[in-house]
Amino acid sequence: MADFQTSTHRAKWIFTPEELVGKYKAANQRAIQTLEKYGATLMEVDVDGTISYPEPQVIAKDNADKHSRPKPISIEEEQFMRVFYENKLQEVCKNFHFPHKVQATALIYFKRFYLQWSVMQHHPKNIMLTCIYAACKIEENHVSAEELGKGISQDHQMILNNEMIVYQSLEFDLIVYAPYRSIEGFIDDMENLLHAAKMEVDKIMLTDAPLLFPPGQLALAALRSANQVHKVVDFERYLRSILSRQSSEHTVSELVEFLNAIDSWARKYKFPSDKDLKHINRKLKSCWGLSSHDESKKRDKKSKHKSKRSSNEVQPVPSHTEM
Repeated sequence: MADFQTSTHRAKWIFTPEELVGKYKAANQRAIQTLEKYGATLMEVDVDGTISYPEPQVIAKDNADKHSRPKPISIEEEQFMRVFYENKLQEVCKNFHFPHKVQATALIYFKRFYLQWSVMQHHPKNIMLTCIYAACKIEENHVSAEELGKGISQDHQMILNNEMIVYQSLEFDLIVYAPYRSIEGFIDDMENLLHAAKMEVDKIMLTDAPLLFPPGQLALAALRSANQVHKVVDFERYLRSILSRQSSEHTVSELVEFLNAIDSWARKYKFPSDKDLKHINRKLKSCWGLSSHDESKKRDKKSKHKSKRSSNEVQPVPSHTEM
C-alpha cells in the first residue's frame, strides 16, 4: 500500500473544522434547494451512476401554504442520521465477521459520501450497504452483492445501483488509511493494550475525527485512552520516543494538543434518542416524497414476497426505530 504521507487521503480528505462545517452546510443547502424546486429530495440512481431529480410535485391551492410543505431537516438532524447509520454499519460488519479494515474503510467511504450529499437526497441505509460492499472489494474480502443483500434481507440490486454514485462521490479515491494498522505499528511494546485500543478506535471512527486527523494520530489517541485505564507505559515518554524515531514535524506538546482534540470529539459523540430519530425520520420521509400510503404499499409488497431465511443467513441488525 502507498505511504499515507503521499496519499490522496492526506492531500484531499483531511479537513479543518471550519472546512468540514462548510461542507455539511453546503450539502444541506443543496438539498433544501432541491426541496424548494421539486417539492421532494430523494434521487433515483441508475447502475451507471446517473441520477434523476424528483418529479416536480403539483401542490394544490389549498395546500400551498408554506406550513403544509415538507420541512427540510437541519444540519444537526443530518448528523444524528449519519451517527445512527454509522452504528448500523459497524453492527452489520460485525455480524458478517468482516475484518476491522473493511469496517473502517466502509465508514470512511460513508463519511466522505455525505460530504457531497445530504441524507435528504440519498437514503443512508442504501449508501451504508453500498459502502460496505465497496469496502469488501477494495480490501479484497470479496462478498457478492447477492450475499450481502440476502444476509440482511435487502434487495441486492439497490447496492449495485448505488455503487457507481458512491465511487463518483469519493472521486474514485478508494485507498484509505485507518488507525487499526497504525495501532499495530505502535504497539510492539504495549501488547496488552491492543484490544482496548481497538475498542477506542471503534468509538473514534464514529465521530468526525477521521475527516480531521491522520490515522496515526487517531491511533495514538486511542492508545493513550486505553493506557489511561491500564497504565502500561509512561505515555508522554513514549510519544517522545516515537517522535525521535520518526523525525516528526510536530513537537510533543503539539501532538498532545492533537490527541486532546481527538479525545474531545470522542467525548462530544452523542447517539440520537428514539424520539429524535422518529421525529427526523418523519421529516425525511416527507422530504423524500414518501407518503404513509407509499410505505404501506411497500410493506404489503414485502410481505407477499417474503421467504423464509435459511439457517445460515446473517440475521438483520435489530433496531429500536425502523428506518
